[in-house]
Amino acid sequence: MQRILVALILVFLPTLALAALDKPLMPGARIAFLGMHFIDTSTEGAYNGVRADETARLKLLESATRDRFTEKGFVIVSNDPVAAELASTSNPADCYGCDVRMAARLGADYVLVGEVQKVSNLILSMNLVLRDARSGEMLRGISVDIRSNTDDSWLRGIRYILKNHFFKT
Repeated sequence: MQRILVALILVFLPTLALAALDKPLMPGARIAFLGMHFIDTSTEGAYNGVRADETARLKLLESATRDRFTEKGFVIVSNDPVAAELASTSNPADCYGCDVRMAARLGADYVLVGEVQKVSNLILSMNLVLRDARSGEMLRGISVDIRSNTDDSWLRGIRYILKNHFFKT
């Protein structure tokens, strides 16, 4: 009996965990979008440094993300009151809760952060996480791998995340 119970828990635990991330979001909620961060772990980045086209792609992703949340009725709050702290934070998606604290100071309901990690010029990983600004609880979060380092591939990645995991439409 105990083995059956353990087996059932192991089978249904991932489903329950995903269901917890599908809580409905509040319409009209205020979101502190702290931007997308680029992590270059490729050999190319180590030798050649920052590429202008990849920096521009981050702005493209941020714009597409803002536009989609706005289309869905959310309000993106200004980061101006925390601009100095945000500028001195190397990665708001990995800062031991500084993202949640900044969002709370901005009066936001949610905080949204993202990352793009470049493994090579062919392989990249894109992450987007939405947390409750009061509790820090992750409400949505997903990582996808994309192939090719182009505007189209980056946009395809963020559109996939938003359509299939954040908004289901």
